[in-house]
Amino acid sequence: MGRTAVTKKAESTQFARQSYWYRLGQDLKRNRYIYIMVLPAVLYYVIFHYFPMYGLQIAFKDYSTAVGIWSSPWTGFNHFIEFFNGYYFWTLIRNTLLISIYELLFAFPAPILLALLLNEVRRMAFKRTIQTVTYLPHFISVVVVVGMIVDFTSKDGLVNQLIAFIGLEPVSFLQEAEWFRTIYVGSGIWQGIGWGSIIYLAAMANVQPQLYEAARMDGAGRFRQAIHVTIPGILPTIVILFILQMGNMMTIGYEKIILMYNPMTYETADVISTYVYRKGILEADFSYSAAVGLFNAVINFALLIGANAMSRKITDSSLW
Repeated sequence: MGRTAVTKKAESTQFARQSYWYRLGQDLKRNRYIYIMVLPAVLYYVIFHYFPMYGLQIAFKDYSTAVGIWSSPWTGFNHFIEFFNGYYFWTLIRNTLLISIYELLFAFPAPILLALLLNEVRRMAFKRTIQTVTYLPHFISVVVVVGMIVDFTSKDGLVNQLIAFIGLEPVSFLQEAEWFRTIYVGSGIWQGIGWGSIIYLAAMANVQPQLYEAARMDGAGRFRQAIHVTIPGILPTIVILFILQMGNMMTIGYEKIILMYNPMTYETADVISTYVYRKGILEADFSYSAAVGLFNAVINFALLIGANAMSRKITDSSLW
């Protein structure tokens, strides 16, 4: 063993003997500017995402604003049991799952399809025009989007005028429960398809051009190149985004639904997040709404873990 090897082994042993906090201190000192840049993001998550978890304990208490969180009496799992045995439980689960499944079946593949089509466009002016037109709805406020939906689907709106033009009876879309999911998912696709395609277009830009050249030499046309080169090239990106989508399976934003639904469409429109809003904000039943929200978060966490494990087993791609 040479002198250099002995010296390296001694340095390695000395490094291993140094405490974790000493090495952390040295690293902080050496990379202090990088840590300063990271600090705002860390503070954001600590203050707005981790510190509020302190209030989750009210889900197991009969919370009263007069005595505070600590002094409120414990009730155990009573609020959870009340929700499971409640009249709305299965309706909320069904509506939440159905809307999420429809989004997974129709809204999730839509940006992939748009990106594949844009990737085949060779006229840059036309491609940029389509991209701009499809990106714009993403920047429109949810309130404005719902206002457009109400205007277009009203009795004398554009949609009903087109229906009347082909000789059919007008439909009160937002007054009939069976149309709610279609309108919700369809408007979501319109609003997010362009923005969602950006990630897939970026992934397509990293596909090796030699693969397309080899496919062309084998006689593959544009369609076969997309099937056998482009899609496998962006598959890891699709898998990662699919896992993230699964993690939000039970989380449907309440803002748009609250703006769109009414008592006549509760049967298909009421989801867990809107129920939590009504119980917590409108009825001031904080403990019960916290229990329902915690149940929703636990289900989402389990789905995320399951989807990640399944993806790692099937495709070797996973979040961790």
